Amino acid sequence: MITSTVAELFTQENKHIDVEVKGWVKSFRANRFIALNDGSTLRNIQCVVDFESMEEALLKRITTGAAVHIKGSLVESQGKGQDVEIQVSSVEILGDADPELVSKTILQPKRHSLEFLREQAHLRVRTNTFGAVMRLRSALSFAVHDYFHKNGFNYMHAPIITGSDAEGAGEMFRVTTLDPKNPPLTDSGEINYTKDFFGKETNLTVSGQLEAETYAMALGKVYTFGPTFRAENSNTSRHLAEFWMIEPEVAFMDLEGNMDLAEDFLKYVIGYVLKNNVKDLAFLEQRLEQEEQSKPQNERSAMRLTEKLNFVLDNNFKRVSYSEAIDILRNSKPNKKKKFKYPINEWGADLQSEHERFLVEKHFKCPVILFDYPANIKAFYMRLNEDGKTVRAMDILFPGIGEIVGGSQREERYDVLKAKITEVGIPEEELWWYLETRKFGTCVHSGFGLGFERLVQFCTGMANIRDVIPFPRTFTGIPYQSFKFAFMSLVMV
Repeated sequence: MITSTVAELFTQENKHIDVEVKGWVKSFRANRFIALNDGSTLRNIQCVVDFESMEEALLKRITTGAAVHIKGSLVESQGKGQDVEIQVSSVEILGDADPELVSKTILQPKRHSLEFLREQAHLRVRTNTFGAVMRLRSALSFAVHDYFHKNGFNYMHAPIITGSDAEGAGEMFRVTTLDPKNPPLTDSGEINYTKDFFGKETNLTVSGQLEAETYAMALGKVYTFGPTFRAENSNTSRHLAEFWMIEPEVAFMDLEGNMDLAEDFLKYVIGYVLKNNVKDLAFLEQRLEQEEQSKPQNERSAMRLTEKLNFVLDNNFKRVSYSEAIDILRNSKPNKKKKFKYPINEWGADLQSEHERFLVEKHFKCPVILFDYPANIKAFYMRLNEDGKTVRAMDILFPGIGEIVGGSQREERYDVLKAKITEVGIPEEELWWYLETRKFGTCVHSGFGLGFERLVQFCTGMANIRDVIPFPRTFTGIPYQSFKFAFMSLVMV
């Protein structure tokens, strides 16, 4: 007999058939009712045991957290809250769970704080909350690939180890094989990286964009979807040291086309989970509402979770220039009454989350795309406008989160790009290959970057980004695992 998943059993139309299912015991009460879950769905299936015909030693091993193999008959349930249940004919213990040890973990069946759950990240996915979050994360990941596949994009794998800083900010993790206690030195006393594995300084990537641009110049439409790393000294609810980035790059596409692509993409992936993860979203929405009841009224979300997701689908994204946005913010009541933490006084200010959320939630009341930012607050690779002071950049702002997408039309002119690389202090020899793509059939091209965890955070309603990635890596270190590198060490620079 083929083993079924719990999700399959709930959709089984035939009743009074023999079934097998494997999973973990969520609870066992009255020596009779096993609540079983295998991760395929939020719901537990009730398995009814005839304890009088079962050995006492076996019953004692049916404990919370134990892995079991159950055989029985699928029947209509006599109790409330479930359509079907299993009348158990046999139980096999596949893996025991000591009740005393379970009582010290998050597996004990009671409500836990998210902070406590982070301390046991290796077990937290067994809770209802993290099971729902991670199923949504998986669905969103599939939707990302599905969208790009349907729209003719080629998936490329950008390198994890790189010699260039795509953002020019220097917030990178260095990769080296040199002995940190006794590295080789140059005559001037500096570390001699010519003796290192790659013969030069190398780092973990902050973005696959530059490499993706080179592939767009040959394949037309490409995207990357992989891990990226930022050595930012930032311990906030919105930052991770290791996260996943989605970065499409398209040849012959200008900024307008880039905004069209980003809006269409976001609506597709959000629409996908609204259609395919109904029960997980409903659970997370209920959880969020319970959580917010303890907050003051002015700190509660203006919209319910699914309402917020539909808000994105149902509204066209408002396109507003940075200059117009600055005027709106400068003249807004929160700014005039000094309620912004970062007041807006002049053109050129770098917008903060509070400003972005005001534009989306209070002023326009729809998702917003800001474009044509000041050149001095954006990256070197963005195309300089004819005014000489702004670039063809765009950011997409969402309710509750602020910026979720950043992109631009790329600078395709060799001389302008070379001058900007020099201006920001990046050695030309590091990016000679990137410059060279502007010598052989250069053309208008554009792309954007979306931090995948920000997208998962938005779709799940989780307040902290650490709760939407399996094992968060943050400024304070790696709290859940320690790794021994036999050959390579990572150094923050």
